[in-house]
Amino acid sequence: MAGRRRLLRHPAQYVVLGFAGAVALGTGLLMLPISRTGPDGAPLLTALFTSTSATCVTGLAVVDTPSYWSGFGEAVILGLIQVGGLGIMTLASLLGLLVSRRMGLRARLTAAAETRSVGLGDVRSVIKGVVAFSLLFEALAALVLTLRFWLGYDEPLGRAAYLGVFHSISAFNNAGFALWSDSLVGFVGDPWICLPVALAVISGGLGFPVILELRRQLRRDSRRSRIWSLHLQLTLTATVALLVLGTVFVTATEWNNPATLGGLSTPDRLLAGFFQAVMPRTAGFNSLDYSQMENGTLLGTMVLMFIGGGSAGTAGGIKVTTFVILFFAIYAEVRGERTVDVFRRRIDERVVRQALTVVLLALAAVMASTLLLLEMTGLETEDVLFEATSAFATVGLSTGITASLPGGAQLVLVALMFLGRLGPITLVSALALRERGRLYTHPEGRPIIG
Repeated sequence: MAGRRRLLRHPAQYVVLGFAGAVALGTGLLMLPISRTGPDGAPLLTALFTSTSATCVTGLAVVDTPSYWSGFGEAVILGLIQVGGLGIMTLASLLGLLVSRRMGLRARLTAAAETRSVGLGDVRSVIKGVVAFSLLFEALAALVLTLRFWLGYDEPLGRAAYLGVFHSISAFNNAGFALWSDSLVGFVGDPWICLPVALAVISGGLGFPVILELRRQLRRDSRRSRIWSLHLQLTLTATVALLVLGTVFVTATEWNNPATLGGLSTPDRLLAGFFQAVMPRTAGFNSLDYSQMENGTLLGTMVLMFIGGGSAGTAGGIKVTTFVILFFAIYAEVRGERTVDVFRRRIDERVVRQALTVVLLALAAVMASTLLLLEMTGLETEDVLFEATSAFATVGLSTGITASLPGGAQLVLVALMFLGRLGPITLVSALALRERGRLYTHPEGRPIIG
């Protein structure tokens, strides 16, 4: 027992072990003959890749999901997506609660007054809130999609309900698994399919703390002043800005591309541009063929994927709060200011260092994986970099090279998906919980920069 305590000193270690156990269980289930449409069970690597992609809510696939997996196999994938999405939101929220309770009294009071979110509730209320929040949004999206598949595409009601539930869960959890070989390309001009999926992706990507605070703010008396927390302001402002800029960027760069937007009507172009701006946040559905996109569009999409969505949500990436904090840190340094101020709040230096650490380690992971994949495959650099970024940011978008990768390259993506899903959460919580004071300081040094 004492040895076990020494091995598992940090709560984040339980998160890693829990997700590793879910991946292992999913791999075993997907290897069963009943999970596959063919005569035998899936090979170990195929099952491992699919299980990791589903549990880490990524969406990359080495086989065609609707034709390769049986109904039981699809149910296993759907269960892994739900467990992965709920697990990420719950565990991230609970780790945030733990970190806030390990702060000093002044820091805890400041955080409590500032966030009014998960730090004030107990563990049971956090878990109940995450589950209720997830099921509500999934049910709403499933209802709209079911009615559309049933009434608009003449699917039998049972099949329409199955399609609606599967894609609503996949969308809200930012997984990107679809039951069509070309994802949602066949619905590129259908707002009753694209918009519910996009809204579910955005809702899941905002994060439970943001949704909880929004609900509390809306319940407040309109005559009383509403003070939004810094986290809420950062997440909503960055999300709206990235969605608008992403839509304009994708629509403009692909407007005359005959293989993507060029052959569509103007309303369909705008809808497709918006949909492609949402998905890198990080869902993985696509209504356009990414292998036919311009290189500039792919580069911009990689930037959106790397940034990701909100903290304690189903989205991946470095998170929008991390990106915004570093943006304002650069802005403050350029202006010669001694502190980083955002929305009339001063950002603690430790937060800036944590954000910088997350970004640099994420860049190192993506670059190292890209080099490994290039050596293993000999593919074009832009395709490999896009694949590595998509895996780390748990997006699931691809230019179509995933299934053709050799086994070693697929294992690199497996490790990258697992690292990208759990790395930022465990890293930030570990940094916050390891903070300690020092009774002395070294003399100041000023090396030449630049």
